Amino acid sequence: MRIVFMGTPDFAVPSLRRLVEDGHEVCGVFTQPDKPKNRGMKLLPPPVKEYALSVGIPVFQPTTLRDGSALEQLRELAPQLIVVAAYGKILPVDILQLPPLGCINVHSSLLPKYRGAAPINWAILNGESETGVTIMYMAEGLDTGDMLASAATPIDLNESAQQLHDRLAQMGADLLPQVLDQLEQGTAVAVPQDDAQSCYAPMLSRALSPIDWAHTATQIHNQVRGLTPWPAATAVVDGVRCKIIRTAVETEQTTQAPGTCVKADKRGLWVACGEGTVLEILELQPDGKKAMAAHAFLLGHPLKEKEAI
Repeated sequence: MRIVFMGTPDFAVPSLRRLVEDGHEVCGVFTQPDKPKNRGMKLLPPPVKEYALSVGIPVFQPTTLRDGSALEQLRELAPQLIVVAAYGKILPVDILQLPPLGCINVHSSLLPKYRGAAPINWAILNGESETGVTIMYMAEGLDTGDMLASAATPIDLNESAQQLHDRLAQMGADLLPQVLDQLEQGTAVAVPQDDAQSCYAPMLSRALSPIDWAHTATQIHNQVRGLTPWPAATAVVDGVRCKIIRTAVETEQTTQAPGTCVKADKRGLWVACGEGTVLEILELQPDGKKAMAAHAFLLGHPLKEKEAI
């Protein structure tokens, strides 16, 4: 099948790779413009661009899809289908209507739940036990199109957003061949979404980072997992602002006030949380330093029982 692929970050690469390895004619890749990153602010290409160029696929990086130039490029490419995965731009109607087989999107949630920019993170932040991927037709609304296929997976209690991201990226790629075969054969069944069951997964921001120790250990554990690697959950520990990288929920209860040290030893740091729950900090990253085990941090910041962290 002659396909144009649209995607930008790491999540999209397995889907593009699957199209190439399955022998489809990927005639062009649309991705976001290169962006300055790191301290030197050097322009770096998106992961999708790097992979596309490595296999000789033409790359297009329009700053907008609404001035007609992208539409003209797509008309020249004449794809039968457009496949989208985490592109980061909304496709206007004239592009949605261009390919004979339509435009489909690989989305990292079980729609209609978690429409929007950060479905993986919000599934963990909200303590969901299950998520998955959905491939759907694209429509004018935000992730509102009819569904073509989905696959579910449990979320491990200690799985981070990054780990879940990597699993779902591959699940989406593995689901694509089934959908493409059905589209080619004319057997695809499009199922409308139930808007009453929908919820929104907005973009993340650093406003979500500060930990409130009055929340339960499970809620804070989900915050830590859901905000890894960015923007990361943060707390001030012994006067030092730290990113909290890894945690574990303890079964024991405490009568201590939230935000106080329950125990600190060679194994780690335990903190009292809301409703008498206890959270163990396993790994953290002080500002300006590398990530380290909690016991290594305690060597320079000894904390005592019942002391505010």
